[in-house]
Amino acid sequence: MSELHKFLFDGLPVRGAIVRLTDAWQEILKRRAANPATGAYPQPVTELLGEMSAAAVLMQANIKFNGALVLQVFGDGPVKLAVVEVQPDFGVRATATLQGNVGSEASLSQMVNQNNEGRCAITLDPLDRLPGQQAYQGVVPLFGDHKEKLEKLSEVLEHYMLQSEQLDTTLVLAANMDVAAGLLIQRLPLEGAGNLGKHWDSVARESALGQSEDYNRISILAKSLKAEELLGLDVDTVLHRLFWEEPLLRFAPLLGEEGPKFRCSCSRERVGRMIKGLGVEEAESILSERENIEVGCEFCGVLYHFDPVDAASLFTQLQASPPPGPAVH
Repeated sequence: MSELHKFLFDGLPVRGAIVRLTDAWQEILKRRAANPATGAYPQPVTELLGEMSAAAVLMQANIKFNGALVLQVFGDGPVKLAVVEVQPDFGVRATATLQGNVGSEASLSQMVNQNNEGRCAITLDPLDRLPGQQAYQGVVPLFGDHKEKLEKLSEVLEHYMLQSEQLDTTLVLAANMDVAAGLLIQRLPLEGAGNLGKHWDSVARESALGQSEDYNRISILAKSLKAEELLGLDVDTVLHRLFWEEPLLRFAPLLGEEGPKFRCSCSRERVGRMIKGLGVEEAESILSERENIEVGCEFCGVLYHFDPVDAASLFTQLQASPPPGPAVH
């Protein structure tokens, strides 16, 4: 069962979380492998998408946000887009779009950043979005301060947190066919609990980066964790090995329906709205060439079929809507 654990270091301005995606991650891979049009992901893509899934769950766990967190990596290599969406209830789904061959030992830059044009985007899309309200999105390149290509997703996301949130962050990520796992360590925001509750401007935030001895010590311990340990050991063992001398305060783990699980938000209704968005002429053009309009969800693999009667009913409903009546004061 997939699990998410959050913890604090008592009296220190440092928090952490660790996630192990097992059944949720295996379901994502199983559905991809069952798609006859695509087949299973190559191993490097599996590892990248798994690391992204673990990281997205960790970031969703760190914010109080009633909406979806969407993590995307895109660029100029054979992996055109890799995307993970995590809902506030930790329902997670993930997919990648490939155009071309991915080598068995392909690195991050070879997959999405061959000419240093790759990007990483994090979008926060509120469920209760008001009319006209836009989702928040932050974008960073897949290179460091000196234009050097970053070869680890963890480095990209650490760089993102420094650039966008001005927070010291350490991430350890790993994935294989069975498990996608991640450990996050973060210095608490200056204005947050445990940081004297004062108001700090951006200059103060930046000057505090890298200055916490407690965070730096705990970060070094976290980075000593090897991928095989993160993937193969249970959470209790990992935390004890790393932080047995630290004042660790742990919250109740999130498991089952409260924890991470595979969940896709696609529906026939949403696909119908998409077809309506194409317009009558486009829908009729598709149906003149084939028996059905067939739309497959890239996340879960479900196929939605709309025959001519189904398609016509979409536009009939649209046309049958009564015109707005006179205003009533």
